[in-house]
Amino acid sequence: MLRRALPRRPEARRLLVGTLLSAIGRGLTLPFLFIYLTDVRGLTDTRAGLVIGWYGAVTLALSPLGGTLIDRFGARRVVLPCLLIEAVGTGSLALVDSSASAFAVMTVIAVGSSAIWSGQNTILASLTDDDERQRVFGLNFALLNLGIGIGGMTSGAIVDTDRLGTFQVIYLLDAVTYLLPALILLTLPGVGHRLGNRRGVDEPSAGGYLTVLRDRPFRRLVIFGLILTTCGYAQVEVGFAAYAVRVVEVNPRVVAWALAANTVMIVLAQLLVIRRIEGRSRTRALAVVGAVFAAAWLVLGAGGLVSGESALFAALCVVACSAIFGFGETMLSPVMPALTNALATDELRGRYNAMSSMIFGVSGVIGPVTAGPLIGAANGMVWVATVVGGCLVASLVALSLRRLLSTEQDGLATTAPASPAPTPAPA
Repeated sequence: MLRRALPRRPEARRLLVGTLLSAIGRGLTLPFLFIYLTDVRGLTDTRAGLVIGWYGAVTLALSPLGGTLIDRFGARRVVLPCLLIEAVGTGSLALVDSSASAFAVMTVIAVGSSAIWSGQNTILASLTDDDERQRVFGLNFALLNLGIGIGGMTSGAIVDTDRLGTFQVIYLLDAVTYLLPALILLTLPGVGHRLGNRRGVDEPSAGGYLTVLRDRPFRRLVIFGLILTTCGYAQVEVGFAAYAVRVVEVNPRVVAWALAANTVMIVLAQLLVIRRIEGRSRTRALAVVGAVFAAAWLVLGAGGLVSGESALFAALCVVACSAIFGFGETMLSPVMPALTNALATDELRGRYNAMSSMIFGVSGVIGPVTAGPLIGAANGMVWVATVVGGCLVASLVALSLRRLLSTEQDGLATTAPASPAPTPAPA
């Protein structure tokens, strides 16, 4: 299964190695930003939520520009400087000591990350064919989470809320790992250049974001993504960690092990899931993702209900929530980018991928800002009910997308009709 999921072109395989290496650094810091800002640096929960929400707002504001630059100049010229900026910003988190410095550093990080995701997806899509793209995106996600898991287990053994230096070390290491995919891209001079035909002065433009937004199926896909990520991914760094530590009352290291369980699930299940969903409806797979995410949050909510009676069972609920969430991710990760690029044209591929990444920017604003107040209401039960309901609504939106897609766009296997036997010419 691994051999079949590998891309045919060696350039794409080397980019996947860069994904793995940079993800290790991401895993070092992913579950601890909210805890770092509040329990280590002394920011209030509300202030820390605003800082993380500000990052999402800046990313959202700059993502459209990133997509335009990718289509105009090529992803290579955009991704390389963004990786350098991201490295500087991430390393600077080790020096944050106030709300003002936190806002400034998160602004730098947002500038760097605003075009990395869309640029890398554009490059990977340009190096793969339609028949392998869904498998390659799934493998890319598995490697991403393998790296995150390795980093998460490493940081779980290092960090200590009573020792500032342990957090400073992981942020500096994270900064270094952002340089690795940049070095790999520099060794591939023919990769990441402008897609589509160059137009003359008198030729009409291929369109812009208005053209992308007029694409009704893609617009529906964006709505699905906004709902799902707001009630799913955007809750991992703030809602999940805060609920686990404050309501379920587990040690922060349990959060790190929960992230490891998430990674184990993804790494073990991703290739099998890729094989199972190939040739099947992509919209139905997206609907299942919403249901799986809802089940994960319900398990976490159960941990909050029993935390005072059984600390072990509560901790198991935290770990199980993350593992179930990971299973849903194994379906979302190959399908969402594959469907996005199935709807895109080469001339606008950067903008389509930028719009897809903007989904995470919008949810990154809404999720952190709302998670704190919702978790503080009714001992977190309001937050659980909200995210569960949102995930189920996303499933309904995914099912409504099916009628707007062609059979090929929905990923359904088609069998070419047999050619009729030639009719003999009359004698």
